[in-house]
Amino acid sequence: MNRSVAFHTLGCKLNYSETSALSRMLETEGFEKKEFDEVADVYVINTCSVTENADKECRQIVRRIQKRNPDATIVVTGCYAQLKPEEIANIEGVDLVLGAAEKFNLPAHLRQIAEGPADGGGARICSCDIDDVGSFHSSYSVADRTRTFLKVQDGCDYNCSFCTIPLARGHSRSDTVTGVLANLAELAGAGVKEVVLTGINLGDFGKGADGGRTRDSSFYELVQAVDADAPAGIERFRISSIEPNLLTDEIIEFVAGSQRFMPHFHIPLQSGSNRILGLMRRRYKRELYAERVALIKQLMPDCCIGVDVIVGFPGETDEDFRETFDFLHSLDVSYLHVFTYSERDNTLAAEMPDVVPVHVRNERNKTLRNLSYQKLQYFTELHRGQQRPVLFEHAEKNGLMEGYTDNYIKVQAPFRAEWANSVVKWVV
Repeated sequence: MNRSVAFHTLGCKLNYSETSALSRMLETEGFEKKEFDEVADVYVINTCSVTENADKECRQIVRRIQKRNPDATIVVTGCYAQLKPEEIANIEGVDLVLGAAEKFNLPAHLRQIAEGPADGGGARICSCDIDDVGSFHSSYSVADRTRTFLKVQDGCDYNCSFCTIPLARGHSRSDTVTGVLANLAELAGAGVKEVVLTGINLGDFGKGADGGRTRDSSFYELVQAVDADAPAGIERFRISSIEPNLLTDEIIEFVAGSQRFMPHFHIPLQSGSNRILGLMRRRYKRELYAERVALIKQLMPDCCIGVDVIVGFPGETDEDFRETFDFLHSLDVSYLHVFTYSERDNTLAAEMPDVVPVHVRNERNKTLRNLSYQKLQYFTELHRGQQRPVLFEHAEKNGLMEGYTDNYIKVQAPFRAEWANSVVKWVV
């Protein structure tokens, strides 16, 4: 099939790594990769369903594609496709909907479409019961950005009351340590200097594809193996978002003593109120979270710590929100990712009473985003004038280049081509 393909990704870093893997698969099949704003024969939309806006954006993207090329084949995959395949199939212009088990069979499905239209016309739906999703497909992003995201784990066995991810991704399952190291060898051969280990519930790494009945290893063992055995060409590793109850003292202590793992953690909190954490069915209380932050800062005073937080959860009173604000204000963290709660079908939270008005949710979001700005400004100024190792990116903009320090501070420097994808000492 000598055709062209363009991709658009919504959502998390994991989606970006999977889109990159799908792109390489189709290029192997002979497809020419195009930018998404160019005319292509096939468009693949890899969706998210964490927020309501992601669902709506999918529809808007389909309409834009149709205006650009009415004859294009449009494929929708990802979490939204798994959760609501019929809804997507009814969007005018969509030709193929791939659920979680079929995403990585994209080339075969495109061959079927090339052979003829679906029975009765309309979109083909290739989905399945999420309980049947058992295989793990490793993926990583290459040439998309300086940092490469390597998926080492997928799915989740937690059942937070607000979350649809277990319904969209299936049970927790992982690559093996051997498999991860093999992928790192490929990445080193491609010249990658920094790898971010990522997953849906990263700290649960080690569960096999049999639904967790077997466990190959633990995330701590993976971190040790990566530090010791990954090719020397990869100079830096980061740990993507990790649950506070799975971020053990031994992991923190190991990162503190490592030359290759960067002093940077992203730890979801979701609420600073223990009452709301209980309603959310989270597996920790705020006291544990505070202990994790305290240990990190004790061992790595310069460490950057990011926090996920949800505002407007059902039952969140003004007092609960004030608890969250005060708790975050007191913590030595560097930035916040603030999410406004939105109702999701088939979740316990969607049936809960005491719904918070949307305008109140939005006000609380703005309040925490302002706090995040202050936190990040303070963290950056704390390190102003320090010389730190920076991995510079390839792109040049107005004679400048950008990069990130070891502790994730974004810096700019006059463009020098020889510094691209290189770690250079630079003053913050």
